[in-house]
Amino acid sequence: MATNTLAVESVLAFLEASAKAESKEDLLSQLAFACVPTIGCDSCDILYREAGDGLVLRASSAFPELNNRLKLGKGVGLSGQVLISDEAVFIPKNATKFPNYAKYPGYVDHTFESLVIIPLHNTSPQPFGVLLFRWTNPQRLTPATKQRLVEVSKVISGCLRSYNTAYQAGAQINRLGALSEVSRTIATSPYLEEILQLLVNLTAQQFNYRVCTVRLLDESRGELVLRATQAPAKAYQRKRAIKLGESIAGRAIAENRPIIVRDVQVEDDYIGHDLAVEQGLRSMVCVPLTLQDRPVGVISCYTSEVRDFLPNEIEALETLAKQAAVSIEHAKLAVRNTLMQEMHHRVKNNLQQVASLLRLQMRHSNYKSLEEALNDCLGRILAIAGVHDLLSREDLDHVGIRSIAETLVHHQQSSLMLPDRQIQFEVRGTDVTLNMSQATQLALVLNELIQNAMEHGFKVTQNGEIHINVEEKDEEVSVWVSNSGDSLPDDFEPSVVSNLGLKIVDNLARALGGRFKMSNVLGWTVSEVKFPKGSGE
Repeated sequence: MATNTLAVESVLAFLEASAKAESKEDLLSQLAFACVPTIGCDSCDILYREAGDGLVLRASSAFPELNNRLKLGKGVGLSGQVLISDEAVFIPKNATKFPNYAKYPGYVDHTFESLVIIPLHNTSPQPFGVLLFRWTNPQRLTPATKQRLVEVSKVISGCLRSYNTAYQAGAQINRLGALSEVSRTIATSPYLEEILQLLVNLTAQQFNYRVCTVRLLDESRGELVLRATQAPAKAYQRKRAIKLGESIAGRAIAENRPIIVRDVQVEDDYIGHDLAVEQGLRSMVCVPLTLQDRPVGVISCYTSEVRDFLPNEIEALETLAKQAAVSIEHAKLAVRNTLMQEMHHRVKNNLQQVASLLRLQMRHSNYKSLEEALNDCLGRILAIAGVHDLLSREDLDHVGIRSIAETLVHHQQSSLMLPDRQIQFEVRGTDVTLNMSQATQLALVLNELIQNAMEHGFKVTQNGEIHINVEEKDEEVSVWVSNSGDSLPDDFEPSVVSNLGLKIVDNLARALGGRFKMSNVLGWTVSEVKFPKGSGE
């Protein structure tokens, strides 16, 4: 190996490698490969300091497949010692027999006689990494040779410093523009889902991320729920909610700071390695969304290559996260306001319906006592209240028929069943969902039919069953309430009977655009209501 100081052509070789680089990882790889002919070594590795004073292999001319995968703990191997001591190591022969020499796992057949490890310095007095040269044959490491290798390390440090300076200057301009674009767009939308989707789409596009996701915090369950992603893969869109304590995202919220994962494919604490490999995800930064120090959620950004997240990039993402948290909170407030207006409207309509039922009841004089009349009123009001309760626990605008039936059955069993009766209830069929108007009307229908079956179907018979069946076919909903108790008279006709409950059922069935009939079928009394879905007002 030549012992003269670093020649001009050697410096130019490193500068040319820097000019060709398209990314930080590409630059490191170009420099490692350029060292081999320049120095006359057999291989060159560049290792970077990690948190906890460990090392990670960033570039290797001999083992490129280990880049960003091989990690050494604090003080492990000769490279770890050089990082801590900040003193170069020169071993002219028998390097593998040197104390603390560590072979790369899986490469026991690769033996090297001579080894040189030099710390890499930037503006900080503490080394940011080490440069490692290997030779398969023993070398004469004269003072001139050692000086030349130190000069190489200085040139490589200078190339990396220049690249970082230029990259940060250009990135700062780009990210300021990206930050302005994303913030301006999400601030113009009043809808939560639209805000979240715009946030992930524009952030991924403007910052050149492969995948961007937003998870919002469900405080009652202590979970982060995936609410938006621009990843096209269905498997990614179906990712489960994650507990705060089990995730990197949860750590970002707990510590109220961005958390960076250098490579999610090999990070032990990352959930979903297989999907990360499938989607080509590598580095990740997870930034908490907070509003006045109150956690709202997290935004996670992934790159397609292992790389650093520079300080101004993280600062831009933190600013964006704060803007997003404000927009999310405003959207939630707008939704709550809309819900309140809708609930006021619903309460007014249902009170009017209660008033109509009471007027109808006043004109019906067949009650034997005031208590009987009040019980009927109470049952009908509770039927309407049951629908509201289900709506508060399920979807805003729709509720399932089976859910209505099960709620009414529970009420009727606990309040109306006589102690000497043994009646078994069963609710079967499809849980067809209805809008608010239809759900309220059908709840009143079911309430009357179940009450009628209990009061009139089991006057003589003391034991039996009441079945409620639900079916939807060709946009028509069919509901049957059947009981195995007393049979109907042969001349029974629901349209002329004086029972107020059945009159209410017939009127409501017509209001639903449907029909009601009641008959004996194979020894059972069957009440049937059919109506087209979505026609109720």
